[in-house]
Amino acid sequence: MRVLIVEDEEALGSAVRDRVRQAGHTADWLTRLDEAEVALKTTHYDLLLLDLGLPDGNGLDLLKKIRAGKGRIAVLIVTAHDQISDRIAGLAAGADDYIVKPFDLDELVARIDAVYRRYIPVAEKSLRIGDISLDLQRKNVMKGEVPIELTAKEWAILEFLARHPDMISSKERIEESLYGFDEEIESNAIEVFVSRIRKKLGSSIIRTVRGRGYSLGK
Repeated sequence: MRVLIVEDEEALGSAVRDRVRQAGHTADWLTRLDEAEVALKTTHYDLLLLDLGLPDGNGLDLLKKIRAGKGRIAVLIVTAHDQISDRIAGLAAGADDYIVKPFDLDELVARIDAVYRRYIPVAEKSLRIGDISLDLQRKNVMKGEVPIELTAKEWAILEFLARHPDMISSKERIEESLYGFDEEIESNAIEVFVSRIRKKLGSSIIRTVRGRGYSLGK
């Protein structure tokens, strides 16, 4: 999952970004609405974590634009403890949930996962390929009856391909789903991760389409 965090408090924004990445997601952190609007137009995000009180306006204005444009993105708003009216307005404008400052970072990650699950079609919550079963909701992989341990990046690639089972995904598109704006990407990183996944789950789990990218095995 790729998450856009819009939060102008430096300490909180960096802490949230780091914790979301630690949970295995890709996260970008911005501090202004105008920057966030550009990012949403140029990058695919699965979830938006949106503070309402920002230097260049109210986050509700961005939320209303997203929903008016029929944007299908999960939105979790961040509100101050005493601003009940903001919570109500945010939900009315199309937010999926809210969390109140100050909050526990582990609770935030749980809320992010819970909100995003609402956007996953039922058919995509689990998947079987030969003797490999993927549980996209619980984030686990079984080979027959044996659980297989994957690193965060390995799981992220497998999950991305599983959510697009009928699509050939380019290396660049997979990189975009795995790395934030400020993360360095080695030129052969995707190839290395794919190789590791195949060693753990079998060579047929990911198919290489020469010159185009990768797809999930059949």
